[in-house]
Amino acid sequence: MGTVYRKTPKGIVEIETRVHRLTPRMRSTLILVDGRKSDNDLRALITAGLDETLVSLLGDGFIEAVATVDTTRSTPPAAPPAQAKAHNAAAPAAPPAAPRADIATLRRDAVRALTDQVGPMGESLAMKMERCRDMAELRPLLDMAAQVIGNVRGAQAATAYRSRFIAT
Repeated sequence: MGTVYRKTPKGIVEIETRVHRLTPRMRSTLILVDGRKSDNDLRALITAGLDETLVSLLGDGFIEAVATVDTTRSTPPAAPPAQAKAHNAAAPAAPPAAPRADIATLRRDAVRALTDQVGPMGESLAMKMERCRDMAELRPLLDMAAQVIGNVRGAQAATAYRSRFIAT
């Protein structure tokens, strides 16, 4: 059995503002917690100290347990409807981020999609993306993120990321 965690409102605020100044390990784990991955799934992405980190994030109110899943099943747990859309970077029906004026939403969704695809490997790029104030700063980093995703997950995943976040 595995436990599925999701970010609490406090955890979401921490990702957006860094107000609590989490350590890199804690922040990386918080970024990866998405309401779909079980602790066993996270173990494949984080090799050391996961249990202690999850306990700390849970105790400090950054994450909460949402389900216990049978990890012997071959299908992943269903995501809550609101989070399923926000985290599904490779869905063919995912529209490009239409309102380009809302840079904060675009940036947040692009960072989430990147970390969902490559995990902690993309953290330094995700941190640079989070500091962008406008599309001119974000565009080259989106291209770089698509390249990283292509290297890790393949051309199809990179194309899906580009079509979602980079206006053509």
